[in-house]
Amino acid sequence: MPDTNRSKAEALFFQGISHMQKGESADAEACFMKAIELEPGFPEAHTNLAMLLGLRNQDKAAELHYLLSIASNPYLPQTHLNFGALLARQKRFIEAEAAYRKAIKLDANSPAAWSNLGVLYACMKREEEAERCYRTALMLDEHFAKARFNLSYIQLRQGRFEEGWQSLEARDWYAPLQRLLQMPRWQGEPLAGKSLLICFEAGLGDVIQFCRYAEVLKEQGAGNIALLCHPPLKSLLATLPGVDSILSFDEPLPSSGWDFWTPLLSIPHFCNTRLDSIPARIPYLRADSDRIKKWQPLLPKSGFKVGLVWRGSVHFENDADRSLPSLALLSPLWAVKNIAFVSLQKGAGENEMPPDGLPLIRIGTKLSDLADTAAVVACLDLVISVDTAVAHLAGAMGKPCWVLLPDYKTDWRWLKERADSPWYPDVMRLFRQPETGKWAPVISELTSALKKLTQQA
Repeated sequence: MPDTNRSKAEALFFQGISHMQKGESADAEACFMKAIELEPGFPEAHTNLAMLLGLRNQDKAAELHYLLSIASNPYLPQTHLNFGALLARQKRFIEAEAAYRKAIKLDANSPAAWSNLGVLYACMKREEEAERCYRTALMLDEHFAKARFNLSYIQLRQGRFEEGWQSLEARDWYAPLQRLLQMPRWQGEPLAGKSLLICFEAGLGDVIQFCRYAEVLKEQGAGNIALLCHPPLKSLLATLPGVDSILSFDEPLPSSGWDFWTPLLSIPHFCNTRLDSIPARIPYLRADSDRIKKWQPLLPKSGFKVGLVWRGSVHFENDADRSLPSLALLSPLWAVKNIAFVSLQKGAGENEMPPDGLPLIRIGTKLSDLADTAAVVACLDLVISVDTAVAHLAGAMGKPCWVLLPDYKTDWRWLKERADSPWYPDVMRLFRQPETGKWAPVISELTSALKKLTQQA
């Protein structure tokens, strides 16, 4: 190949790298494509193009370019590492393990490779091996935050809270707030007479689950507590004990005005929460009486009233596994007599109806925020939900709630193999998939439980 083509291809490659660093994915992709046209055996260009294609869920094209990269140069550990991540996302676990092992063979001192292998083993429920991989990564680089964060999920899932909360401190998704706020971050100092801003983290369900700690901190002497939350939660959280003011992140946020600030999920660590000391005074959230009066006339006047949520947010990384493919899977529930089903479904799936004209009152489409949802939940006898915010809302309100859990990447907060939740004692029951993707046994168990419950009612 003429040196001029090689030089042009390399120039395009580095131009693509520059675009990637700036977040200009389309321009980066174009540069890598042009580089490959000039030099088809350019392994690094194939690897970077494959990574970009994978981010756009063009998995077949991404796999092709990974294989072309490996064919051109099988000794690039990053290519095998990235290829393993693509395979793992597709649940091609054996192939992913081989790719990660190849990356480690080429560079045994790569903490990223060991951490990724650990994630794979955790997904395969090989938790002891996963933990060894994470600890190997941390032995190579004690500051490798991804490995410590990944380790936290195993520790917390196993109920090892002392270690788990500490490891969870490796997360950094609250960094934008940290840059904005000018007061010090709370690190467990005495709060007597002090003011504190608690900042939201992650999704709506996380805030609903952990906002209970406002009351804990108030009991420790905090003088004034403000809570920054998602907009749909603002009205609901006005009922939360221990909070003096509620702020929404779509409103202007002062950069100062409090003695401390804290990310919400750091509070359990500094409160020394253990499995046997979870603050679980239920209920800690309540529905507004005026909203109850608004929604009650739209609900059934008789029968055992059951609210349904069968899908979560499509933006959640594990949504394809935690959500039901369709409402039709729940159709066996309609065989239970004297049940009135109410849809609380919002967003994806909210317009679905059960098959064969089975009755369902659709309320979810009319709900404006979580305070409205709380008002409807207050009027129900039971909520049946996949792992999403409504399940946490029902639990926080003390409303009986049955949660359908996926086998694949079950969230740490539900612990292992339990049918109950210490976060929502006496009100929550967990129904777990026996194996990945198998919802039929869960629905069968759910139907039998519902029959038994209504016979006792």
